[in-house]
Amino acid sequence: MRTVEFKPTRDQYTWTFGGAPPVMEVAPGTALRLWTEDAFAGRVTSSADKPSQVLNTKELNPQTGPFHVTGAEPGDTLALHFVSIEPARDWAASTTIPLFGALTGTDRTATLQPALPELAWIYRVDRDRGMATFAAHESDFSLDIPLAPMLGTVGVAPALREVRTTLVPDYFGGNMDTPELRAGTTVYLGVNVEGALFSVGDGHYRQGEGETCGTALEGAMNVILIVDLIKGGAPAWPRFEHDDALLTVGSARPLEDAWRCSQVEMVRWLGELYDLTTMDAYQLCSQLCRSPLANVVDVNYSAVTKIDKHLLPPAVAYGGMHRRLAALGGTLE
Repeated sequence: MRTVEFKPTRDQYTWTFGGAPPVMEVAPGTALRLWTEDAFAGRVTSSADKPSQVLNTKELNPQTGPFHVTGAEPGDTLALHFVSIEPARDWAASTTIPLFGALTGTDRTATLQPALPELAWIYRVDRDRGMATFAAHESDFSLDIPLAPMLGTVGVAPALREVRTTLVPDYFGGNMDTPELRAGTTVYLGVNVEGALFSVGDGHYRQGEGETCGTALEGAMNVILIVDLIKGGAPAWPRFEHDDALLTVGSARPLEDAWRCSQVEMVRWLGELYDLTTMDAYQLCSQLCRSPLANVVDVNYSAVTKIDKHLLPPAVAYGGMHRRLAALGGTLE
């Protein structure tokens, strides 16, 4: 298996899905060792920082990529197995940003109340212990919390020559912000353009479901992933596979439509795996699924439908792609 290392320079960051030239071409079966910058592009470094003063709103959520996958064509399925996702710094930043977040008035949920205070928190990270330290702004309260590294963003170029900001989640993946995108996950994305043109980024050292305040423990990340390709079979919405679960992600507004998209995709997947009619798969999904929130703050909200594998008969998704890539990943760590 060929291994390629890539660490983008600042001028190589990508700010959109679609519309950006590939940084390189990679063949299916390639392992990538990547570095990703945090969602703030490294500009929030102190608890005294005010996001409105230090951030460039045109440069948020920088991505590493896009990568052109040899042989990928519209209608194919891109498989990305995340071998490891590890903090690259000893600190992470989180903020409240005016008119952004789930518990404040926003530009889309307009109110007459003033915006919430604009604050930043810097979490000191002990990578050896796997812990980050929360320090309150207005008291001496502090708390060590376990790291749970994940990527907020993985996506391919959308169809129809669309160019979408890296802040958006949609059918092409993007800024889904689900804690399920962790080491050990295989992500299946439908290919919309020649080469797929996928990118990754938005590392979170930890994030609660929903990403309530709008930001997680944002930090630079070291990522190892394996790229592979399945001819045909493109899912309508992103599908994830762990050793212990099948998952689908839908993104839309309002939140119930995001949930519906993820549910419909799981019904389709169950039908494929077990040769079930739509109504039988609908009934089975209704009784077995869980519905973790991903984000309720982004341009589109994201909802997850999750079914534990131990509740289902053994099945082989995508010809056993996840199992095969996980075994290959074990040789890289």
